[in-house]
Amino acid sequence: MGLSTHVLDTMHGGPAAGMEVALYTTDGTGEDARATLVKRFALNADGRSDGPLYSDGLLKAGTYRLVFDVAGYFKSRGVKLPEPNFLNRVSLDFGVANADQHYHVPLLVSPWSYSTYRGS
Repeated sequence: MGLSTHVLDTMHGGPAAGMEVALYTTDGTGEDARATLVKRFALNADGRSDGPLYSDGLLKAGTYRLVFDVAGYFKSRGVKLPEPNFLNRVSLDFGVANADQHYHVPLLVSPWSYSTYRGS
C-alpha cells in the first residue's frame, strides 16, 4: 500500500521539521548491501514527508534504507554538538515482506539517542 516516515525530536518535544532524509533501495544485507538512492526530501512542519514515499502499487517486497541527517537538523536548531557528533546520520535498514500492507517507519531522536518501530 505504501511507505511513510515521521520524525519526533525528543529533545525539543515536537516534530523534526526540516530534517533532511534520503530513501534508498538496497540489494543484499549487512555491510555488503548495495544502496540505490530513490529520493531525498525534507520533512514538513509535522515532521513527515509531504506524501507517501511510495504510493499504492509502487512499493515492492524487498529491503530499504532511510537515512536521517540528525546532526544537521540539531545544528540548524542551534544545538551545540561536540565534534565529532555522537550521532551524525541515523541509517535504518528494514524489509518489506508484504507490499500490500502500509509500512510506516517513525524515528524518535535526540542528539544522543534514537528509537524506531513499525508504525501504522
